[in-house]
Amino acid sequence: MTTPPPAGAALRLTVLLGQDDTAHHHPLHTEVVRRAHAAGLAGASVFQGVEGYGRTSVVHTARMLSMSEALPVMVVLVDTADRIRAFIPDLTGLLDGRGLATVEPVEVVR
Repeated sequence: MTTPPPAGAALRLTVLLGQDDTAHHHPLHTEVVRRAHAAGLAGASVFQGVEGYGRTSVVHTARMLSMSEALPVMVVLVDTADRIRAFIPDLTGLLDGRGLATVEPVEVVR
């Protein structure tokens, strides 16, 4: 069972991916959430973008006339610094050079 982070200082781990990125025959964002859950992190949310570009500099968009399927996806996790930092090596191995992960200090308010 996961424990929510206490009020106060915490870290936000944000992972930016493409919706067509995969790992072990599953969407990569699904695998990030699965591993975060298995690691006992407090929670994860996945957000789908409507437009963006990354490493290839190709703009992907959800506009009706576009044939793009590689829309941006963002996975956000917030937990204590210790839990987030302990999860980063697993995440780094999973990403294997794909996407972008950032860590920012946040304050949890209850």
